[in-house]
Amino acid sequence: MVTEALISLSFGGAIGLMFLMLGCALPIYNQYWPLFVLFFYILSPIPSCIARRLVDDTDAMSNACKELAIFLTTGIVVSAFGLPVVFARAHLIEWGACALVLTGNTVIFATILGFFLVFGSNDDFSWQQW
Repeated sequence: MVTEALISLSFGGAIGLMFLMLGCALPIYNQYWPLFVLFFYILSPIPSCIARRLVDDTDAMSNACKELAIFLTTGIVVSAFGLPVVFARAHLIEWGACALVLTGNTVIFATILGFFLVFGSNDDFSWQQW
């Protein structure tokens, strides 16, 4: 179970990054502005990780902390989808590159979500040990 999940998550990450690189490096686009989306990939799991570390499930405030983490994560993800559109509207990148980056965003964020769904439980092999 764990090895298949790791293989599929790594495959998803590779496919998502491939779409991002294609949106940057194809000769017809040749603009590397969309690589700023990588910051959002790094920032998106941080609120959930902090909230899971700080929150005790018996605490009454745990619900508010989790909701704040979800709100911040949603803002980061929406910003990651908005940045290529802003770049395309400002004519920094082509619309085809924007479509490739948005496809890569979808795959990468689905991979990040899959990671938290697979390794988010408190069993013997969880992401909290890392």
